[in-house]
Amino acid sequence: MKIPDNESKWLEIAKSFDTKAYFPHCLGAVDGKHIRVVKPNNSGSMYFNYKDYFSFVLLAVVDAEYRFIFMSVGSYGKECDSSIFKESTMWKKLNDGSLNIPKPRPLHATLQNDMPYVLVGDEAFPLSTNLLRPFGGTHLDHMKKIFNYRLSRARRYVECAFGILANKWRIFHRPLDVHPDTAIEIVKACTVLHNFVREKDGLNFEDIQYAAENPMQEQVQLQNCNPRGGPIANSIRLEFANYFISTIGSVPWQPEAHG
Repeated sequence: MKIPDNESKWLEIAKSFDTKAYFPHCLGAVDGKHIRVVKPNNSGSMYFNYKDYFSFVLLAVVDAEYRFIFMSVGSYGKECDSSIFKESTMWKKLNDGSLNIPKPRPLHATLQNDMPYVLVGDEAFPLSTNLLRPFGGTHLDHMKKIFNYRLSRARRYVECAFGILANKWRIFHRPLDVHPDTAIEIVKACTVLHNFVREKDGLNFEDIQYAAENPMQEQVQLQNCNPRGGPIANSIRLEFANYFISTIGSVPWQPEAHG
């Protein structure tokens, strides 16, 4: 599974997110999924997660076609998504400039401010120049609620991809009772097969049938995992938020849909 390594591939992914999720400049949705395992021998509490079962983590970045474009699998269940992502190859490449992502440009042809291309994630991930997360808190103004709604629309692609993966390859419906190394190879094989099925005409299965687990029911482990973004990252998020409530960036149903 090769990470896209040229600007044209990234632009194709971004165009798909803009068309399907109405989220411009999006290079992928990132999230982690806990893979259930039978407690490995002599592992102590390393695999025991905050949901009270044993697991290791599949961390993935997904495009708007529900395909995995990056994955990191095998981290202990006790680790949080943010820490895993910060140690990943993709995060390091994103920060050293070797991913060859498109240079910042305006969100719309009529605008002037150049905005970076970004990944989208949930509250478990840190806000940064190239990674957007929702606004926190419960008493949010209209602009922030709209932003969180639009971000959720883009982020649901990774949630749905996990749901499709688990329902197509039913081995994930029970704890994997094999050595951790073998379990990791099983997950790798299933994600590659998942992409193969997605890319072959006539082999795609109905997405609506295999909806992802309700993200509202998934409470992430936030302690020490969500440092606040700096002023530049915050200003980028605010720019996106303002765009989503503008005449050119809004969608007709968002006032009712965000709740």
